[in-house]
Amino acid sequence: MFQGASALNLDAKGRMAVPSKHRDALTIQCEGRLTLTKHPHGCLLLFPRPIWESHREQIAAWPMSARAWQRIFLGNASDVELDSAGRILVAPELRSAVGLTREVMLLGMGSHFEIWDAAKLAESESQAVAAGMPEVLSNFSF
Repeated sequence: MFQGASALNLDAKGRMAVPSKHRDALTIQCEGRLTLTKHPHGCLLLFPRPIWESHREQIAAWPMSARAWQRIFLGNASDVELDSAGRILVAPELRSAVGLTREVMLLGMGSHFEIWDAAKLAESESQAVAAGMPEVLSNFSF
Protein backbone atom coordinates (compact mmCIF):
# COMPACT_ATOMS: atom_id res chain seq x y z
CA MET A 1 0.00 0.00 0.00
CA PHE A 2 1.47 3.28 -1.12
CA GLN A 3 0.55 6.32 0.93
CA GLY A 4 1.83 9.77 1.72
CA ALA A 5 2.70 12.90 -0.22
CA SER A 6 6.13 13.78 -1.59
CA ALA A 7 7.08 17.16 -3.01
CA LEU A 8 9.37 16.55 -5.98
CA ASN A 9 10.91 18.37 -8.91
CA LEU A 10 11.00 17.40 -12.57
CA ASP A 11 14.42 17.95 -14.09
CA ALA A 12 14.95 19.67 -17.44
CA LYS A 13 14.49 16.35 -19.28
CA GLY A 14 11.19 15.59 -17.51
CA ARG A 15 12.60 13.01 -15.12
CA MET A 16 11.23 12.58 -11.63
CA ALA A 17 13.09 10.84 -8.79
CA VAL A 18 10.88 8.34 -6.98
CA PRO A 19 11.39 8.67 -3.20
CA SER A 20 13.50 5.84 -1.77
CA LYS A 21 10.70 4.64 0.54
CA HIS A 22 8.64 3.82 -2.57
CA ARG A 23 11.54 2.94 -4.86
CA ASP A 24 12.52 -0.04 -2.74
CA ALA A 25 8.96 -1.41 -2.70
CA LEU A 26 8.60 -0.87 -6.45
CA THR A 27 11.87 -2.65 -7.14
CA ILE A 28 10.66 -5.67 -5.18
CA GLN A 29 7.04 -5.59 -6.40
CA CYS A 30 7.58 -5.01 -10.12
CA GLU A 31 11.34 -4.79 -10.74
CA GLY A 32 10.93 -1.04 -11.32
CA ARG A 33 8.57 -1.55 -14.27
CA LEU A 34 5.78 1.03 -14.14
CA THR A 35 3.04 2.49 -16.31
CA LEU A 36 1.96 6.13 -16.48
CA THR A 37 -1.38 7.29 -17.84
CA LYS A 38 -3.59 10.35 -17.84
CA HIS A 39 -6.52 10.85 -15.47
CA PRO A 40 -9.40 13.18 -16.39
CA HIS A 41 -9.08 15.03 -13.05
CA GLY A 42 -5.87 16.62 -14.33
CA CYS A 43 -3.19 14.35 -12.90
CA LEU A 44 -1.18 11.34 -14.00
CA LEU A 45 -1.61 7.86 -12.58
CA LEU A 46 1.51 5.79 -11.91
CA PHE A 47 0.99 2.04 -11.54
CA PRO A 48 3.30 -0.86 -10.81
CA ARG A 49 3.10 -2.77 -14.11
CA PRO A 50 1.30 -5.88 -12.72
CA ILE A 51 -1.43 -3.67 -11.19
CA TRP A 52 -1.76 -1.74 -14.46
CA GLU A 53 -2.01 -4.94 -16.50
CA SER A 54 -5.07 -5.97 -14.48
CA HIS A 55 -6.69 -2.55 -15.01
CA ARG A 56 -5.70 -2.58 -18.70
CA GLU A 57 -7.59 -5.84 -19.26
CA GLN A 58 -10.71 -4.43 -17.60
CA ILE A 59 -10.52 -1.17 -19.57
CA ALA A 60 -9.99 -2.99 -22.87
CA ALA A 61 -13.19 -4.98 -22.22
CA TRP A 62 -15.36 -1.86 -21.86
CA PRO A 63 -18.14 -1.51 -24.45
CA MET A 64 -17.93 0.80 -27.46
CA SER A 65 -20.02 3.35 -25.55
CA ALA A 66 -16.93 3.91 -23.36
CA ARG A 67 -14.46 4.29 -26.25
CA ALA A 68 -13.63 7.90 -25.32
CA TRP A 69 -12.69 6.77 -21.80
CA GLN A 70 -10.58 3.95 -23.22
CA ARG A 71 -8.68 6.57 -25.22
CA ILE A 72 -8.05 8.59 -22.06
CA PHE A 73 -6.69 5.66 -20.06
CA LEU A 74 -5.28 3.21 -22.62
CA GLY A 75 -4.43 5.66 -25.38
CA ASN A 76 -2.28 7.71 -23.04
CA ALA A 77 -0.61 4.82 -21.21
CA SER A 78 3.18 4.81 -21.31
CA ASP A 79 5.42 2.07 -19.92
CA VAL A 80 8.40 3.42 -17.98
CA GLU A 81 11.16 1.93 -15.86
CA LEU A 82 13.12 3.20 -12.91
CA ASP A 83 16.61 4.11 -14.09
CA SER A 84 19.79 3.42 -12.10
CA ALA A 85 19.23 6.69 -10.17
CA GLY A 86 15.63 5.76 -9.25
CA ARG A 87 14.03 8.18 -11.71
CA ILE A 88 11.26 7.81 -14.25
CA LEU A 89 10.91 9.80 -17.45
CA VAL A 90 7.54 11.51 -17.85
CA ALA A 91 6.89 11.89 -21.57
CA PRO A 92 6.41 15.47 -22.83
CA GLU A 93 2.91 14.59 -24.09
CA LEU A 94 1.82 13.47 -20.63
CA ARG A 95 3.46 16.45 -18.91
CA SER A 96 1.68 18.80 -21.29
CA ALA A 97 -1.67 17.01 -21.04
CA VAL A 98 -1.94 17.59 -17.28
CA GLY A 99 0.09 20.80 -17.01
CA LEU A 100 3.06 19.45 -15.06
CA THR A 101 5.68 22.09 -14.39
CA ARG A 102 8.85 21.75 -12.33
CA GLU A 103 7.19 21.35 -8.92
CA VAL A 104 5.12 18.19 -8.63
CA MET A 105 3.46 16.17 -5.88
CA LEU A 106 3.53 12.38 -5.75
CA LEU A 107 0.59 11.01 -3.77
CA GLY A 108 0.44 7.38 -2.64
CA MET A 109 -3.11 6.18 -3.29
CA GLY A 110 -2.91 2.59 -2.08
CA SER A 111 -2.20 0.41 -5.11
CA HIS A 112 -0.85 3.27 -7.25
CA PHE A 113 0.27 6.92 -7.24
CA GLU A 114 -1.08 10.20 -8.54
CA ILE A 115 1.33 12.79 -9.92
CA TRP A 116 0.05 16.36 -9.78
CA ASP A 117 1.41 19.75 -10.65
CA ALA A 118 1.90 21.15 -7.12
CA ALA A 119 -0.08 24.36 -7.69
CA LYS A 120 -2.90 22.50 -9.44
CA LEU A 121 -3.19 20.01 -6.55
CA ALA A 122 -3.36 22.83 -3.99
CA GLU A 123 -6.14 24.49 -6.01
CA SER A 124 -8.04 21.21 -6.38
CA GLU A 125 -7.85 20.46 -2.66
CA SER A 126 -8.96 24.00 -1.80
CA GLN A 127 -11.98 23.64 -4.08
CA ALA A 128 -12.85 20.25 -2.53
CA VAL A 129 -12.73 21.67 1.00
CA ALA A 130 -14.80 24.72 -0.02
CA ALA A 131 -17.44 22.43 -1.55
CA GLY A 132 -17.79 20.52 1.72
CA MET A 133 -17.81 16.80 2.34
CA PRO A 134 -19.86 14.70 -0.03
CA GLU A 135 -22.89 12.86 1.34
CA VAL A 136 -21.14 9.51 1.03
CA LEU A 137 -18.75 10.63 3.81
CA SER A 138 -21.43 11.86 6.21
CA ASN A 139 -20.97 8.94 8.60
CA PHE A 140 -17.17 8.85 8.39
CA SER A 141 -15.06 9.92 11.34
CA PHE A 142 -11.60 9.25 12.73
